Amino acid sequence: MNIGLVGYGKMGHAIEALAQQRGHNIVLRISTANRHELNAVALSQVDVVIEFTRPEAAHENVVTCLKAGVPVVCGTTGWNHQLEHAKMVAVDHETALLQASNFSIGVNIFFEVNKLLASLMNDQPSYEISIEETHHTQKKDAPSGTAITLAEQVLDHVERKKHWVKEQAESSDELPIVAHRVENVPGTHSVKYRSAIDDIEILHTAHNRDGFALGAVLAAEFLAGRQGIFTMKDVLGIGQRQ
Repeated sequence: MNIGLVGYGKMGHAIEALAQQRGHNIVLRISTANRHELNAVALSQVDVVIEFTRPEAAHENVVTCLKAGVPVVCGTTGWNHQLEHAKMVAVDHETALLQASNFSIGVNIFFEVNKLLASLMNDQPSYEISIEETHHTQKKDAPSGTAITLAEQVLDHVERKKHWVKEQAESSDELPIVAHRVENVPGTHSVKYRSAIDDIEILHTAHNRDGFALGAVLAAEFLAGRQGIFTMKDVLGIGQRQ
């Protein structure tokens, strides 16, 4: 499979190494230095694009690829307000889009555990809920897309919580997300339920970028040749087990 990388930083290099280990070819590498080379001619040799850039660049990058008829796996977060438009472009051009806040297999299993725990805690108002995340200092968005996904899952299942807020909650219906930025931390996320009697906490800790890179390559393998809008649940077959 011929893969195009849009975003050639640390994640791009990690994805490249794992993709090549799995027998794929990297035929296009786009960074800020050669963004002008992302066009229909260059994309004509690409089976699928993996995009990891910045929130302000993601929408244009993704739409350019989709309009060229190339499926896109996008790991950039922080551009949700433009995501629905990108999905429509994918459908209109009969190609495919998979955007995820986190491609780690472990994190996507963690998402399912989070939803189950939240549903169990809906009828336990004595427990206060909080989310905490820690990432490397190069990560620009805070809270992380993964933390927001976790929060939205809790909101879907715990009726007493109405919306999430950054840092400290000021009312009982708010769900706080505390974000830390520390050198050389790939990513840690926790969801805690605290009461006067005890605490319940679920935690995911990434040791390096390889888990994210592998998930992105698996998503690209899944997406190549498909049409439509997909999620990591489709890639991992999680919904098929329910």
